[in-house]
Amino acid sequence: MRRNITLKELDIPGKVWDFAVIGGGATGLGIAVDAASRGYSVVLFEQSDFTKATSSRSTKLVHGGVRYLAQGDVGLVLEALKERGLLRRNAPHLVKDQSFIIPCYKWWEVPFYTIGLTLYDVLAGRLGLGRSLYKRKSTTEKLMPTLKRQHLRGGVLYHDGQFDDSRLAVNLAESTFENGGFVLNYAKVTSLLKDNGKVSGVRVTDTCTGKEYEVQAKTVVNATGVFVDSVIQMDNPEEHPMVRPSQGVHLVLDKSFLQSDCAIMIPKTDDGRVLFAVPWHDKVVVGTTDTVREKPELEPRALEQEIAFILNTAGRYLTKIPGREDVLSVFAGLRPLAAPRGEGQSTKEISRRHKIIVSPSGLITITGGKWTTYRRMAQDTVNEAIKRKLVSDKECVTEHLKIHGYTENTDFSDPLYFYGSDASAIRELMNSDERMGRKLHPDYDYTCAEVVWAVRQEMALSVEDVLARRLRMLLLDARAAIEMAPLVAEIMAGELHRDKEWEKSQVDSFTSLAKGYLLTDTVVTR
Repeated sequence: MRRNITLKELDIPGKVWDFAVIGGGATGLGIAVDAASRGYSVVLFEQSDFTKATSSRSTKLVHGGVRYLAQGDVGLVLEALKERGLLRRNAPHLVKDQSFIIPCYKWWEVPFYTIGLTLYDVLAGRLGLGRSLYKRKSTTEKLMPTLKRQHLRGGVLYHDGQFDDSRLAVNLAESTFENGGFVLNYAKVTSLLKDNGKVSGVRVTDTCTGKEYEVQAKTVVNATGVFVDSVIQMDNPEEHPMVRPSQGVHLVLDKSFLQSDCAIMIPKTDDGRVLFAVPWHDKVVVGTTDTVREKPELEPRALEQEIAFILNTAGRYLTKIPGREDVLSVFAGLRPLAAPRGEGQSTKEISRRHKIIVSPSGLITITGGKWTTYRRMAQDTVNEAIKRKLVSDKECVTEHLKIHGYTENTDFSDPLYFYGSDASAIRELMNSDERMGRKLHPDYDYTCAEVVWAVRQEMALSVEDVLARRLRMLLLDARAAIEMAPLVAEIMAGELHRDKEWEKSQVDSFTSLAKGYLLTDTVVTR
């Protein structure tokens, strides 16, 4: 997976693609995989790095959505549960069964959640991950030793999926290449091409070189998440905004706050949302929030009230109460939700279902949804292009398509597990040279070989690409990530043939960015 391969394809005179996809998050990459695996020619453009925005900042769950079941949206839950099962089957190196405990402190919660989650299991059918069961107080205390015990009546254990979001995205990009498609990061679509009022392609700039390309395509798909309105307005400047960003914030803590392989799910918080505390890469991710923001941003920042809400809510349930000084990293993501129509309607009341809109010019826009349903969103989008007779009819094959890196019987204790079938090649690289096996930081297992791999095989072009989305260090421990940055920049400079000035610029840029993930520097007031 190399940029120069895609750039060479863009230079072919007169080439007309079946699909040009704008946006390199979960949805866009899913569409690229779907189209390529059906045999269509497809190219995807991402203005920054893959999953730079929303798709790398999730709660790290592949789930049916217990909350949606409580809201009565059975159709959405059914779809998500099916997709959860398919994703675990197609990417077992990244998706694992995660046990959750709902602690019950009132008498009615035990039967209420047990019955509800039994229905959740029934809806999952043969793609279920395990039975939901009531656990008495003593068992719940053993499973969750840091859970507050006063008034605890027991807990309900259920199963959902857990994954690494941006690692899955990298594998989807690789799967696109393996199936004959092409992707390009740092490629900004600046305008739409039109022929007799119909969209016929895109004008795109390679931001690494400044070179412009005119890319002809039968189908142009706008899959830019919270940025969909900017592309829609390229098509029609008079169009009203259709998306209102909703911010979700997560805090990352040391695993000692949970001391368990189980996750906690609090089904009802003060703001009406679910709160999760989930083990992830030997840390605990706690969140999330739901705060309407005025405009989309590539680097949203947590608000003070969101930070306080998560810490206060977690403190009500944990015997080891987290404080600001315990937060290793704080990250915020923006969900692309339909703009509220009714006065006073909150984003919690807006359906998470995806929507496909086709403009009079033929531009296809897909928005909404969530990581769990990315495959179905992609299938529906490609089917829409077929329905509109923009491309010939070809059958979807992604239900049974093994995603790049697929390996059975994954050992999740292996530090390289998330590379799947690529792990052996990385080990060879580590053993090829003493420097390659060197750790990037004494407290973490990441090695120099993984930086080299990210540059050579995964299109990483900056220190941020490596530490935020290939190795996840920025989200796991922002201070440690800052400490790693000089060595990462030095390795990358060697691979990319850059000078010392580039190294310094990369370290300075990343350090400035990473400070925004440290709690003391993320306090924002309105």
